[in-house]
Amino acid sequence: MIIDTLQNLEKYLGLNPLFEVVAEYLKNHQLDSLETGKHPIVGEDVFVNIQQVKGKTVEEAVLETHKVMADIQIPISGDETFGYTPLSDLPEVEFDEKKDIAKYPGIASQSYVTCRPGMFVIFFPQDGHAPCISDQPELKKAIFKVKC
Repeated sequence: MIIDTLQNLEKYLGLNPLFEVVAEYLKNHQLDSLETGKHPIVGEDVFVNIQQVKGKTVEEAVLETHKVMADIQIPISGDETFGYTPLSDLPEVEFDEKKDIAKYPGIASQSYVTCRPGMFVIFFPQDGHAPCISDQPELKKAIFKVKC
């Protein structure tokens, strides 16, 4: 997991060649003006989901992991807290290959980080994360999905 400000995103481009595509997209698009839904960038290898989601409590948030895609999550309308637990500390659960997701309901996160607008967090396949924790009733956010 990486958390930083958007102005430092370019420092992480060497971690995945497709991160450069995300950086270029961010230079040329205003996230707050994009409609909700999926926006393809490079086929199924890089796309962004713009979501309007209900803020959750720590107890409501569910840990999840992915095998194929990394997430670059960017809050747009307000602060968002993420729970974090390494995949190595999570139990075996059913994995949905089609949706590239496993969920871990009922398992509390080991730690938490808060991301504000102007920041991002990257979750790799080894990072269990519980998104959407906020005291706001609704959050607008961008989730870039990037093939690992």
